[in-house]
Amino acid sequence: MSKAELVEKIAEQTNLTKADADRAVKAFINVVSSSLKSGEDVTLVGFGTFTTVDRAERPGRNPLTGEAITIAAKKVVKFKPGKTLKDQVGA
Repeated sequence: MSKAELVEKIAEQTNLTKADADRAVKAFINVVSSSLKSGEDVTLVGFGTFTTVDRAERPGRNPLTGEAITIAAKKVVKFKPGKTLKDQVGA
């Protein structure tokens, strides 16, 4: 599902205009992004939790040349689904 499709479905289910639904989706994305950037987890009870974790530096290979390289350490976003979401999806 694309962002445009998400906005359309939210607009249908909430009786908002597409413009209002688009602003709501953008606001949600901005709030989650800024919270994660500042080190806060975002927990939506029943849906899941967005967290950041530090991924350590690790060895790798250049797929074109086969040359050994070092992949730099970085911070990555993880999502852990909540029980309600797992039950609904059947995971």
